[in-house]
Amino acid sequence: MSVDLPPDFAQWLALREPADVAARSAELVGTVRAALTGGGPFVVHDLGAGTGSLGRWLAPLLPGPQHWILYDQDPELLARARASLPATAGDGTPVTVQTRRGDLTRLSAADLADAALVTASALLDMLTAEEIDQLVAACAKAGCPTLFLISVTGTVRLTPADPLDAEIADAFNAHQRRTVNGRRLLGPDAADACVAAFARHGVTVETRPSPWRLGPDQAALAAQWFTGWLDAAREQRPELTDRTRDYAQRRLAEIEAGRLDVLVDHADLLALRR
Repeated sequence: MSVDLPPDFAQWLALREPADVAARSAELVGTVRAALTGGGPFVVHDLGAGTGSLGRWLAPLLPGPQHWILYDQDPELLARARASLPATAGDGTPVTVQTRRGDLTRLSAADLADAALVTASALLDMLTAEEIDQLVAACAKAGCPTLFLISVTGTVRLTPADPLDAEIADAFNAHQRRTVNGRRLLGPDAADACVAAFARHGVTVETRPSPWRLGPDQAALAAQWFTGWLDAAREQRPELTDRTRDYAQRRLAEIEAGRLDVLVDHADLLALRR
């Protein structure tokens, strides 16, 4: 899998990090923590690590000692991630880090053989059905808990509502399901596809909602999210461009004035053999 990242991608990751932290399911993390028995060290494989946001949040919540293996295709992001993970877990035991650059869709159970946990955040919607099947097969064969967080579901709610909201959401979701270099992305269908794939391997999946709730305190993120959301919808359906000019100005003004609340729904998944 090769994905062309925008030049400001690291800035976007930094902007969204607080919203991701607020949204992720602490309940599922509690289940993972209970499953990590013994003295460790616990090896955690973080897929699509980006700048390390997930590790910065999760490592202090897990028992130690821990060894994190961070995967990404971008060496600069990996360098940032490696430098930013905490040195100790919440119980004071050490956290060590290594990085691996490569194609996540080629992971095998052998790559994950030492894993106590496989995890990822905001990854699944960028995969195809075949890639999710391959990734799930590797995780299921590895036999450890798998925690996939912040997967988009396609549900967006803007308050107050506007008649154009639903049409733009439909166009955006179609864009998320587009074909890129011969790969048909699953977008908002990815979480359900992942649950079904684990079920075929006899692995139960617990799911929890993990919505972004963006109000006046998250105006910068809401504005950037809205702009990207609308741009993708216009790319999918160019006829929307002229029809949404006034809409865009009005919505951005509402965000700036603190008068627009945004809910972007996600799902968190924990696959765990019982």
